[in-house]
Amino acid sequence: MTQKVLLPVANGSEDMEVVIIADVLRRAGLDVVIASVTDSLQLTLARGIKMTADALLVDVVDHDYAMIVLPGGIPGSEALRDCPELITRLRQQRDRELWIAAICAAPAVVLQHHDLLGDAYVTCYPSFQPQLEPELCMAEEAVVVDEHNQIITSQAPGTAMRFALTLIDVLLGENAADEVEGPLCMLLEQLDDEELESEQ
Repeated sequence: MTQKVLLPVANGSEDMEVVIIADVLRRAGLDVVIASVTDSLQLTLARGIKMTADALLVDVVDHDYAMIVLPGGIPGSEALRDCPELITRLRQQRDRELWIAAICAAPAVVLQHHDLLGDAYVTCYPSFQPQLEPELCMAEEAVVVDEHNQIITSQAPGTAMRFALTLIDVLLGENAADEVEGPLCMLLEQLDDEELESEQ
């Protein structure tokens, strides 16, 4: 059976993170449900991109999900933080020992705010890192996987691709992540970066 992933989205969620996460996970065959935390399927993301969600959160929040993934962005993360149905569902996900993932502002604004991080090692957008517990904040890491607490966090739009591939690795295994990564030609970008560094 295809594993389901819940991707809650609000007006003001970070455009790149929403689109990259949904796209990359679906390339791996995961059933990604983009759920609006508002009372409308029509949303305007942080940079003005308009999108239509798959469902309203209230209609799908009680379904079973292998993972719940929170995009960042302001005021999008604040809207996720202030959605009671989502916070209740996140607590249930934690209690069931199932995966929670968050990127950019969301680890601090949503998860830390509601004491959902526990003693997990995490990261988030640099300007929000002071809100995290200093001894648990992995400030230099693009993506942090805390297997014990089943929490995955990442820093920003620029880390969204690596974040999404890590989610695939966790849910489906390294081979599945590699199969998605190959056609994305991310290795070519890495080689270009290495060439630039060698020229400097």
